[in-house]
Amino acid sequence: MPIKDWPEGERPREKLLKQGAQALSDAELLAIFLRTGMQGKTAVDLARELLARFGNLGALFAAAEQEFCSQPGLGPAKYVQLQAVLELARRSLNETLASGDALTSPNAVRDFLRLTLRAREQEVFYCVFLDAQNRVIVGEELFRGTLTQTSVYPREVVRRALQHNAAALILAHNHPSGAAEASQADRALTRVLCDALKLVDVKVLDHFIVAQSQILSFAERGWL
Repeated sequence: MPIKDWPEGERPREKLLKQGAQALSDAELLAIFLRTGMQGKTAVDLARELLARFGNLGALFAAAEQEFCSQPGLGPAKYVQLQAVLELARRSLNETLASGDALTSPNAVRDFLRLTLRAREQEVFYCVFLDAQNRVIVGEELFRGTLTQTSVYPREVVRRALQHNAAALILAHNHPSGAAEASQADRALTRVLCDALKLVDVKVLDHFIVAQSQILSFAERGWL
């Protein structure tokens, strides 16, 4: 049955207008983005199939152009639209962080790092530099490695912190092919960076590990 023939309260667009976007399932939100289905399938049916194929929204968003466009109902136009939406979300979150105390917006920090790092195919080490009021000065990718290892140089992190006149920073890196769990090497590197930055009066507020569907905070684990 076409969506237009569904009861009004079950149609994704009408449901969003009445109840808000948070009331919709992943499939319903994706169906609004897709706009149309295919012969014999509504947009919601197609959205469910895509989520089953990729596993979750994060994996769908992180898909390479060729893989994304090869799926029924998708193509270059949809890929471009999705990338534009993701970039708008990143910029909006960046503006939110830059306009206030990063520590009072922990969810914004997490969401920004998810959008920035989750789709990366290589392991990336990222720093968010903060001023004395914990306002974001800038976020930078400092190092890039393979899928399993990144070479991080504490001297370079200290140099960039001093260049930005940062009072504090948030560290982050991604695990492209694994879970958001810290290895002994991750914890050892964090200790080295904390000690090096302490020598120049720069505090490490947190270190996040970002995976496809999870994000781990060193501060929450009591590791800082």
